[in-house]
Amino acid sequence: MLRTQTPGLSQIQRPIRDRLDLVVAELRRIVLADFPAVNEVNDHLLWARGKLFRPTLLLLSNSVSGRGKPDAVTLAAIVELVHLATLVHDDAVDHSVLRRGMPTVNALWNHQTAVIMGDYLYSRSITELTRFARVDFIEMLSRAANEMSVGELRQLASHDALRFTEADYTRLIASKTASLMSAACELGAAAAGDERLLQPLARYGHALGMAFQIADDLLDYTEASAVTGKPSGQDLREHKVTLPLIYAMSAMDAEARLEVERFFADPVATEDGIARMIALVRDHGGIEFAYGKAEEYGEQAAQALLGVPDGEAAEALREAVMYVVHRRR
Repeated sequence: MLRTQTPGLSQIQRPIRDRLDLVVAELRRIVLADFPAVNEVNDHLLWARGKLFRPTLLLLSNSVSGRGKPDAVTLAAIVELVHLATLVHDDAVDHSVLRRGMPTVNALWNHQTAVIMGDYLYSRSITELTRFARVDFIEMLSRAANEMSVGELRQLASHDALRFTEADYTRLIASKTASLMSAACELGAAAAGDERLLQPLARYGHALGMAFQIADDLLDYTEASAVTGKPSGQDLREHKVTLPLIYAMSAMDAEARLEVERFFADPVATEDGIARMIALVRDHGGIEFAYGKAEEYGEQAAQALLGVPDGEAAEALREAVMYVVHRRR
């Protein structure tokens, strides 16, 4: 993939900016409850919401064959709610106290509230989805939700982090990240009513999701923290093994591997220890290898768009590939 200037997310969202603004209003409408405690948590989640990348993919996919359909705005909000539900549950499982630099639900309230609120967001999204009376919509989203749940269970069942293989990692991110991005693109195409685009856009979303997660994991090793000026190493701090380390360990000698094993055996990760792990990964080709894999998936995503009609939306989807592979936080 030839690297040109990486487009920003705002550039990618330009063709559907007005509709994306409507998604935010739909999010608030769908989660509104007659119980103040629920609305309090929802207000926190929606205030701290992310970049609406999955709704962006859905709305762009909905627009590639012509003018987008109004129903896609609600579908985009539903997909974002499912994403939020998984984040709330993930934070509860991992006992995380921060998400996107903001306190998590389990940090501000408690673990029980986080579990219940994740369930609430998911149930509201499914309830809203049934209003379309489209079995295919339900099948697409429920399949992704099931894959994400199985992926989380696979991760929990992996007791020895350092035995996590590249195949394990690939299967995990296909479930936890790529499944919902694929469903978002497929739902957008289905709402547009063009069956010819269902499979190409589903493949695009899957490959883009794979590239997205690899690139995200790479940032932990490469992107400087605003506080320290050094890579954050958050995954290492939590003793999570991702693709850069998986590959680097395969290239390490016994002495270097022993360093890694000692680091993971210590429940408290020091800043010096994290810096040393990042150096080992870099010196043994882990960052270069993972970046190459992200580019491979980016190429697959670009290839999937070859049969998609040209236009502003299709061009934005192509730009999204560059954004994902080369993005910063």
